[in-house]
Amino acid sequence: MSSMTAKIEPLGAVRERVLATLRQDIIAGRLRPGDRLVERELAERFGVSRVPVREAIRALVAEGFVLFESARRTVVRRLTPTDVKELFELREALEVYAAGLAATRATPQALAELRELLDSAAEATRSDDAEAITDVNTRFHDRILALAGNSLLISVMEPVDGRLRWLTRQNEEWPQLLTEHEELYEAIASGDPERARAHALSHVQANYRSTVRHLFGTAGDQLG
Repeated sequence: MSSMTAKIEPLGAVRERVLATLRQDIIAGRLRPGDRLVERELAERFGVSRVPVREAIRALVAEGFVLFESARRTVVRRLTPTDVKELFELREALEVYAAGLAATRATPQALAELRELLDSAAEATRSDDAEAITDVNTRFHDRILALAGNSLLISVMEPVDGRLRWLTRQNEEWPQLLTEHEELYEAIASGDPERARAHALSHVQANYRSTVRHLFGTAGDQLG
């Protein structure tokens, strides 16, 4: 009896599993903007009841990935130019600040860990592995935030982290992205906060233009 009970997955854990999988499907492009999310089909796919699926969908709405077009139609959200501009404005404000702090606070060990992430990014870029590139590049930026040593920065970024990963996936100019990250790493490793902030600003603005080109076919207005 007890062994059977132990195999039952708590409802909260089921919800988190469904949520994490659907979120990653959207970020990776397996679920595309405009695709419908049907509770019955998803419940069958995951082998669960509709309750955790419904809760996961509501969480995705709150995170900005999904919207209710009507009472009976739920779809993956289409990013608008305004959505993209606002997210990059947030990135510019916080990541530029974080890069300056990281330049003054990063230890040799922390810089070595950042260098390892760049090496992984280079390998993924050579393999043209989009999902691996997105993952390691996100971890690169997360690590810079951690190096800044300001827990409030991380907590402010957390609610939009998934959408930022989604945006990162839209920029497919991988070799250029790797070059920019290499330059940002060198600037942080130099210990010069002004240089680090300048490279972070240039990187965010270049990434914005690339993402807008990919999503909307235009260069986009300069941030700031």
